[in-house]
Amino acid sequence: MLSIGWIHTIAAVAAMVTGAAVLVTRKGTRRHRQVGWAYVASMLLLNLTALLIYRLFGGFGPFHVAAVFSLATVLAGTIAALRARKARRSRNAAARAKALEHHYQWMTWSYVGLMAAAVSEVATRVPALQPAPGQGVVFGITVAVATLIVVGVGGHLIRGRRVPLLGPYQPPADQMTYPSPSRRP
Repeated sequence: MLSIGWIHTIAAVAAMVTGAAVLVTRKGTRRHRQVGWAYVASMLLLNLTALLIYRLFGGFGPFHVAAVFSLATVLAGTIAALRARKARRSRNAAARAKALEHHYQWMTWSYVGLMAAAVSEVATRVPALQPAPGQGVVFGITVAVATLIVVGVGGHLIRGRRVPLLGPYQPPADQMTYPSPSRRP
């Protein structure tokens, strides 16, 4: 029987592979949705198993908080995708565009978080960066620096790819709905 740690690791690798595949596939296709659901499933398994691992801190720790946040981003991204699909079916172009924007933001940031965790894990395995007993600060600094670098690069890529990816899904100006201006007395 596989241990929780191995299941966690296999789910992490599956999430990295399916997440990368989602990022490079054409958006809105059946393939995108299929691979996207595989990403969601692997992220759910990854985060649920993360919540069962207590070896590092002996109890609930900062990585458990990160797992909860990761679960929230994946669920928010999934809900946004479902809303976009509902808006498309009801022919509400403005609602669809807004939901797709949210889907893009939540899911890409969930992948950036996954990559930050992966890079942090690898960085803490480098012998020169492994802390001696009682030097947990080195571990914390290694994780923080790796995370900040990945988040910085990821944020730059997310901003740069937003318009090319979401532009085709923006409704024409005549389909946009605007709230009526408030009346002033």
